[in-house]
Amino acid sequence: MKKTIWTLLLAGTFAASACKESPSLSDSAIIPLPQEINNASGSFNLTPETGIKVVGAGVNLTEIGEYLAEKLRPATSFDVPVSNEAGQIVLELADGDASEAYEIRISEEEVKITSSGEAGLFYGVQTFLQLLPREIAHASAQSVDWAVPAGTIKDKPTFGYRGSMLDVARHFMPVEDVKYYIDQMAVYKLNYLHLHLTDDQGWRIEIKSWPKLTEIGGSTEVGGGEGGYYTQEEYKEIVAYAAEQFITIVPEVDMPGHTNAVLASYGELNPGVNLPDGDLTTVTKAPLEYEMQLKVPQASELYTGIEVGWSTFNTDFELTYAFVDSVVREISEITPGPYFHIGGDESHVTEKDDYVYFVERVQDIVSKYGKTSIGWDEVATAKLLPGNVAQFWAKEENAKLAKDQGNQILISPAKKAYLDMQYDSTSRIGLHWAAYIELDSAYIWEPTEYTSGITKENILGVEAPLWTETVANRVDLDYLVFPRLTAIAEVAWTKKERRSWESYSRRVSAHGKRWDIQGVGFYRSPKVNW
Repeated sequence: MKKTIWTLLLAGTFAASACKESPSLSDSAIIPLPQEINNASGSFNLTPETGIKVVGAGVNLTEIGEYLAEKLRPATSFDVPVSNEAGQIVLELADGDASEAYEIRISEEEVKITSSGEAGLFYGVQTFLQLLPREIAHASAQSVDWAVPAGTIKDKPTFGYRGSMLDVARHFMPVEDVKYYIDQMAVYKLNYLHLHLTDDQGWRIEIKSWPKLTEIGGSTEVGGGEGGYYTQEEYKEIVAYAAEQFITIVPEVDMPGHTNAVLASYGELNPGVNLPDGDLTTVTKAPLEYEMQLKVPQASELYTGIEVGWSTFNTDFELTYAFVDSVVREISEITPGPYFHIGGDESHVTEKDDYVYFVERVQDIVSKYGKTSIGWDEVATAKLLPGNVAQFWAKEENAKLAKDQGNQILISPAKKAYLDMQYDSTSRIGLHWAAYIELDSAYIWEPTEYTSGITKENILGVEAPLWTETVANRVDLDYLVFPRLTAIAEVAWTKKERRSWESYSRRVSAHGKRWDIQGVGFYRSPKVNW
């Protein structure tokens, strides 16, 4: 009898253990949560014989296969060959219009990821990587059963534009840090990186026709550090690196306010100057005798504080628009994406009529170089060109002005999506002028319901900005961005009916374990059981 009881107890223990070790596909910690998950029995296991087969005629198809293989090789120590002949992991580019939607079918024999677009395949790869045990995040070989639960996933994004903004003007971020940020964005299926390249404290992009912008304007940053800038070759390197992970760069030159780095570089652009129209090339060079003749004012002092709203271009001055034309032309030539961000926020000392005139002229310049303008929501007080976008961050009435003109809105409410806000009053860095944004607050909101009268058809997408007044390095970036970036990514990707705080908090806890492995110093929100 005792033997029988022990046998039953052991059998029960083994059965419970088996259940515990075999989670279903729907129990997986995928962020952003797919739109549809269906479980099946069994699992797919990676082995030393596992390879990747690519099917289709996509230009980047082999590169997507290699991307997956490179993610699998370090922790598994498997060779994971990529070919168009054989493999248990199949990446199939199907016929049809290019799409970000994808489907994953997992059986005991194979994993098949299908999409009609290369971006969709890439997103399917990101989902598959999240299905693997967290040890896949290690950079060295791990002894783990590399099992993935069987089933199907059908997924597509809710919004086409899913982005983050990185402010490299207040504190300069080296190329490698920008690439690091791109890597993290790609994991969570974000597809636009908005680079805030200019502000009062620094100018961060080489403009060959105006070299003092970087020589002088790029020489410092908030707090008085040495600053820095990207050469055009380095900027192109960032653009290309992002494109490999299906992320489009959106450059921003903030104007007519937030322009002191320009005014410190070129005194002839300071307000109050009345230069004649004519040969602006000669004026741009501004030799000393010509400056004296025209009584060009002194350049501004470099600024390393964090106050806003006190600088402006001279909007009546034709040289201002010659300058803008040069800048937009040079940056547009090395930016293949469709958007150019013209800033437009917090221009408090620009007269209203002057502001409107400036925005409308700059829109025309941007359009001339084949780009679509995005501007902070204040630009909607001007007449927007068809197709241009207002980025809602502060004033609902401005978002409604954009809608009433027939233009779309990029949703970035400061009270929900600003990654530079403190979590609470004890946060070691960050600001709180908009709100304290704990993780649950960053997650529990719906873009289509945030502003009365702004519906899904009016919304281009969602973007999470990181302003860097208090962010001096990658450690600071990690602390403010993670885990909140994942919350915004899910808000942008997953339809409202699928999202819940209870589900997300469980899944983000699993991602925290991966971040620990990778050395990401994230904020351990007390709202989550890490």
